[in-house]
Parts: sequence; structure tokens; C-alpha cells
Amino acid sequence: MTKDPVCGKRINRGKAHAAVEYNHFLYFLCCPVCQAQFEKEPRRYAKPDIGVRVKQGVQ
Repeated sequence: MTKDPVCGKRINRGKAHAAVEYNHFLYFLCCPVCQAQFEKEPRRYAKPDIGVRVKQGVQ
């Protein structure tokens, strides 16, 4: 389970409407409205304690 950073709803990652990467973190969103809000103002909603760190590939 994770929390939608826009509305605060607890959601299952596998059933999330969308997953958006921002600043090396992945954020799970529950619906198109929350996705649009997040994409419009990611700095407002992106909090590392809610997101999941994206592993960086080794080159």
C-alpha cells in the first residue's frame, strides 16, 4: 500500500491508475484527476516519504 500524494487516499500500487516518476522517485496516483494535478504541480505534491526511490542503472 502507498498513499496518493495529491488526495491522500491509500492505494495498492498494483491497482494505481498511474505511476509518475519525478526527481528519482515514483509516485502512485489513484485517478486521472490526481495524475493531472500532480503533473501540473509536481513540486507541490512530491514528497520523498510518499514516493518510492527509483534505482539508478550503472553505466
